[in-house]
Amino acid sequence: MAVPALPMALAGRADHAVYTMLGSFTTTFGRNLPYARRARVLALVAVAMTACVGCGSAFAAWAQPGDGGVGAAVTVAAMAVVAGAAKFACDAARLSGLGAVLLLFSFAVSANGSTDPAQILPQTALAATGAAVAWVLAVLGWFVHPDRPQRLAVAAALRELADLWEAAGSGNGRGLVRHQATAAVLQAYRTLGAMPPSAAQRGGQGDTCLRLTDLAWALLIGSARRVPDDPTGLARNLRRQVRLLVSRRRRPPRILPELAVPSLIAQGAAVPGAVPDGPTTLRAAELVMGRGFPGGGTSGGGAPGRTAILLVPALRMVLGTGLAGGAALLLGLGHGYWAAISAAAVLHSINVRTAAQRAVQRTLGTMAGLMLALGVLAARPEAVVLVLVIVLLEFLLEYVVARNYGLGVVFLTPLALLLTDLTAPSPTGDLVQDRALSSLLGVGIALVCALVVVHDRAAVRAQRALVACVAASRHAERALDERVSDEGVARSFPVIQERLAAAVVELREADDDAAGELWSAEIDPTELAAAEQRAYLLLERLVRWR
Repeated sequence: MAVPALPMALAGRADHAVYTMLGSFTTTFGRNLPYARRARVLALVAVAMTACVGCGSAFAAWAQPGDGGVGAAVTVAAMAVVAGAAKFACDAARLSGLGAVLLLFSFAVSANGSTDPAQILPQTALAATGAAVAWVLAVLGWFVHPDRPQRLAVAAALRELADLWEAAGSGNGRGLVRHQATAAVLQAYRTLGAMPPSAAQRGGQGDTCLRLTDLAWALLIGSARRVPDDPTGLARNLRRQVRLLVSRRRRPPRILPELAVPSLIAQGAAVPGAVPDGPTTLRAAELVMGRGFPGGGTSGGGAPGRTAILLVPALRMVLGTGLAGGAALLLGLGHGYWAAISAAAVLHSINVRTAAQRAVQRTLGTMAGLMLALGVLAARPEAVVLVLVIVLLEFLLEYVVARNYGLGVVFLTPLALLLTDLTAPSPTGDLVQDRALSSLLGVGIALVCALVVVHDRAAVRAQRALVACVAASRHAERALDERVSDEGVARSFPVIQERLAAAVVELREADDDAAGELWSAEIDPTELAAAEQRAYLLLERLVRWR
């Protein structure tokens, strides 16, 4: 954000620096992806961000929303469409973070900015410049630590596994913790882009990250049947291994001697075979990450289509942002598009429960952020200082928002106000008042939309995920029974494992999503826990037999 914006501010064009900052939001996407994949994803995001600024600038010149009337109403409708499309696309691509809110913010600021047609191309070019700088800086780490994203993904899997063993030692919460560990290990394989064979098939070869992930899977499968003699000690060694992985030293990471297979066996840890393969192929990871089984479903043949599941949240987003923007327009609020953005921030969630949590966090965070913005604006800083403050706020926002959304809003609120002040300076009192009223309006309307748009998609998904998990378990049991008489069945074990692992992870995720909706899935928790336990025991038997 600073690299393209500061030179413009120093040149006296701080109002134009806003558009480079909007393009710079590109770097907030795909931060955990390996560099090659990150480069491709951010290239698409950069195009999308630039397109939002360009289309917004064109709307401002064509509709003249500042004059009110039909032009303002059309702009509100356009913001709702952009918000819905961005929500659908970000959910489909599994892009976490603020996602659709930033795309909507870029469009809304541009659509309510300069109305001079001659500024459309310059503003679009400035956004493209900011996006290009963000892209370069986001992939520059490849020259320093080319495998760092992979190391971090494996470290996350080992950290979740350490949590699992600690929970196993205390006897608390193993079902949920095991699910989180399974998802993390599968995500590590997906990040590595690997289709790992068993250790025997690989001949003990493979880089350290891949071998550690193989080991993590072996320990994970063994946890379904047996707790090691010293789970706390094993967890401590895993965390030591994590510290080695996240170290910024350029030399390749090493595997601790305590985590070698003979040492683990000596500790009594259940390590089936040596380091087995399991359902941890790239295909299995794609299944778990929501791409579905062949045939279209997300959890086997009968699950609702993924497109249908994503449509309802996108519909909520369109409805919420459209109503919030329209209400702000009818009430004559200045900077009424803030109401639409506030609604989008609340509705950029997975279900009603998280939307309600975000509504509370958004309200409290906005109030605190307004006090911060009031202090900055009251000092009447120069444009260059204002740009520096915006950069600092962006840094703080990105640092805390992944930890607590409410804290993120504390810095997001003054960031939005200062960007608006750079584009079109207004009296401080008016800015703060408009932001407060628009935020309350947007949050209230978003919460109503989340409560009104009730659907059974999440419930149906959870019910069918349970059916699919039970069916995958039965298939695995039949294969184990027939393995002696039919060698072809034994050769199909990798596919059976991948289906079973994907089904058990989908079951937990589907049930968690459904629990946050008003339409209950009505799944007996005991039945869900039994299905999970049965699946993990079968996975352990499949791995041990191989």
